[in-house]
Amino acid sequence: MELIEPLEQHLHFFINVLKLLLETIAAICVLIGLIRTLQLSVAIRQRHSVPLPYLKLRLRFGAWLALALEFQLASDILNTTVAPTFETLAKLGAIALIRTFLNYFLGKELKETYELEEKAKKHSYANSLLRHHP
Repeated sequence: MELIEPLEQHLHFFINVLKLLLETIAAICVLIGLIRTLQLSVAIRQRHSVPLPYLKLRLRFGAWLALALEFQLASDILNTTVAPTFETLAKLGAIALIRTFLNYFLGKELKETYELEEKAKKHSYANSLLRHHP
């Protein structure tokens, strides 16, 4: 028993550090996503005087949010590995369900947005060919 207590303490410390690291990475993902999306909107505005492509901006930011959700879920899983009680497992289950639900629908929406953007590109390309074709 004397050997196990120090090991448990080290494990608790390691898990807490790793959990903090994962939460920090998730926050950084959101920040990077925000910065990249803002950069994209500024670059588009400078090149063209057209309305911002809402779908492209959503796709850019949504991908970063989905990545941040994955890191948050990993952090929540680690939280329950140290001292799994029924209460912490129930909380993890609820959080995991909500985050998985959010991530699933965010991914589905991103896929639809990407497909809409691809259709718009093809339509725009086809129209440009028709205008320049004698």
